[in-house]
Amino acid sequence: MNSKPFFLLFLFASLNLLYGQTSLEAKKLLEGASKQMESYNNITFDFSYVLNNRTEQINQESSGQVMVSQEKYRLNFLDAIQLFDGSKLYTIVPENEEITVTQVDEEEDFGINPKALLQFYKEGYDYQWDINQKIKGKTIQFVKLIPTEEEVDLKSLLVGIDIKKNHIYKLIEVGKNGTITTLTIDKIEVNTPIPEQFFVFNEEDYPDYYINN
Repeated sequence: MNSKPFFLLFLFASLNLLYGQTSLEAKKLLEGASKQMESYNNITFDFSYVLNNRTEQINQESSGQVMVSQEKYRLNFLDAIQLFDGSKLYTIVPENEEITVTQVDEEEDFGINPKALLQFYKEGYDYQWDINQKIKGKTIQFVKLIPTEEEVDLKSLLVGIDIKKNHIYKLIEVGKNGTITTLTIDKIEVNTPIPEQFFVFNEEDYPDYYINN
């Protein structure tokens, strides 16, 4: 009697079980970090952003800051300010002296919302436990997310979790066109009081700006 097929069946079954366990662990880690960061009254973090495509010889580096308080946020990035007061989104571009105002529906999915970034992983991905690295004294566990739909431009997404603080530390997005974008949270402050006026748009502060409602 040939035992090889039984051995292969056992091997495949073991691998499937291991994959299932690591997949559950990966999702559990993401959920834990997401809940931890959502539990804060407010968050301020400085981040660095790198976009790279070797084929197109593109390498762009920039930095920014986000302040989040409940459903409100203020994002400073790429020479623009995005201010969301809970109902309206103001995009302020000093270089053009222009402001765009957008009414945001509560049920509308607007991915630019920094708080929504904590929810993105919940649908449309398979999860894999990936590498563990020491980065600047931090123990970072990476989780790999693979889109379940083939039509999307995204090939994979690596999410690095700071194990000690249970915070998201790094996001690495790999596109099917070879573009790799990396967002790293360099500094984070939680539950530090943020003045309410930081999330209030005052038209008088921009007397010469064109406002596009």
